Amino acid sequence: MTYGPKTIAGEMVHALKYRGKNESFVDAMTRVADALKDNEFHFYTFKDILLDQRFLPAGRVQAAMGSPRKVTPYNCFVSGTIEDSMNDIMDKAKEAAETMRLGGGIGYDFSDLRPNGDLIRSLDSRSSGPVSFMGIYDSVCKTVASAGHRRGAQMAVLRVDHPDIEEFVEAKTNNYNLTNFNISVGVTDKFMDAVQREATFDLVFNGRTHKTIDAKALWNKILRATWDYAEPGILFIDRINKKNNLWYCETIAATNPCGEQPLPPYGACLLGSFNLVKYLTRSSNSYGTELTCSFNYDQLRHDIPHVVRSMDNVVDRAIYPLPQQEEEAKNKRRMGLGITGVANALEAMGLEYGTEPFLEELENILSVIRDCAYTASVELALEKGPFPLFDVKMLESEFTKTLPSAIRENIRKYGIRNSHLLSIAPTGTISLTADNVSSGIEPVYTHKMSRKIGTPDGKIDVVIKDYAYSEWGVKGKTADDLSVLDHVKVLNLASKYVDSACSKTCNVGADVTWEEFKDVYMRAYLGGASGCTTFRAAGKRFGIFTPLAEEEGIDNIPEALPDNFVNETDEGTACYFDPSTGQRSCE
Repeated sequence: MTYGPKTIAGEMVHALKYRGKNESFVDAMTRVADALKDNEFHFYTFKDILLDQRFLPAGRVQAAMGSPRKVTPYNCFVSGTIEDSMNDIMDKAKEAAETMRLGGGIGYDFSDLRPNGDLIRSLDSRSSGPVSFMGIYDSVCKTVASAGHRRGAQMAVLRVDHPDIEEFVEAKTNNYNLTNFNISVGVTDKFMDAVQREATFDLVFNGRTHKTIDAKALWNKILRATWDYAEPGILFIDRINKKNNLWYCETIAATNPCGEQPLPPYGACLLGSFNLVKYLTRSSNSYGTELTCSFNYDQLRHDIPHVVRSMDNVVDRAIYPLPQQEEEAKNKRRMGLGITGVANALEAMGLEYGTEPFLEELENILSVIRDCAYTASVELALEKGPFPLFDVKMLESEFTKTLPSAIRENIRKYGIRNSHLLSIAPTGTISLTADNVSSGIEPVYTHKMSRKIGTPDGKIDVVIKDYAYSEWGVKGKTADDLSVLDHVKVLNLASKYVDSACSKTCNVGADVTWEEFKDVYMRAYLGGASGCTTFRAAGKRFGIFTPLAEEEGIDNIPEALPDNFVNETDEGTACYFDPSTGQRSCE
């Protein structure tokens, strides 16, 4: 049996990013399974899951675990709290450089830095504000990349009540400023209430009101920048903290660069996704005519405990850029298990993206993953002990209140091994290595596209087909074909079943009005999402993917790997958002 990517594009990308020199796909998956095993039975079971690509560990895990190279299996981190002093600003920039050097993306909260023009009494001078200091971190990221290390990724967050919020919102309303940053506004419930009531809102720092503004006017300014430039994103920061299982021992102010992992200072995200197309059972009659396509829930329930056990082992066997990150990870043992291939799998079952039958099936799948993952983590706690900072107060979080009563009671009695287990990440690259299954919970981007792929001799153009279209002739609805409200419905549903957050881009068609666009964000807030990001193709940024008509040829796809192809890994990719396309990747 042949394992691994079947398309040349999938094979090239997997070999370049996740394997060592002369390492095959089977070699690489054997290496990962061996590095994460508890015993021989676990090794063979997890290896089978990996070889079949039923579970896709984040590229960082695939590249790092069992490898002789000094790289971290963690995708992304959040910086320690940046204190309002030049020494601490520079110390955190140094820590960021070390984190990116070992392959991690990083998020920051700049809300503790005094606003532009504020008096610095010790120097008898004025502060230049958080946006100016972001330039330091932007340069650090650029320098790390230019020194021959992997591409960096950063997320900057500023609270909506910071006096410099308007400057922050406008910081990327161009195509050249802070190009190594994604930016998001930390929106509070108090602000959203003021927007809904069309009331005023105070911008404050250290308890002093600097300015009183019209809340709806600021909301419109934020959304107008997003309408044109796809940034800033929105984080509903109070909801994130109320939902947080560790509300009793941490406060979250920032996320990883793609937003699916709200993390405390020095927090790290450990990601992986169940590939739903591999759980389809396709039935046919005696003449070979296909009749039905159903979802194999039994196989999914079988796989989840082995995956949870393996990913939990990453925590203890990982290399960390900083000792603070290691301490944070081992005290809480976070992971973020998600899904990919959603659109392909469910549309192959005849369920149109965003419709009620689609949402019902997605809810069934997510509830199985939630319940099995939490049950597996409780069982691991019985075997290996709960995470060190476990407290029954965990059961008071908004998320754990949604768990079945039997699971809640078991957590109360026995504890749980992992503080967080569920997250839905954008999976652009690992989905491509699984023969271009639809990414995460996103709809199909296009049925066929031209994309540049890097090789040892530079970038080449290849044509990549959507998995369901290529394998089964299923033409799912594309991102631009859907109503933007279909995107929001999927986001809101998925958000209910993760204990961290979902990364989803709500594509906005050219026919969507300004008022309809603003409604997207309000619906996301009222529907329970932890945040929202949109991409409007008619905005002021341009895409790098070129959709192709069905009749266009695919002559430029190589028939095999180039003769001089050497699969020396570039160590995967960090969490990354390409604002020119709206496409996200967190590998």
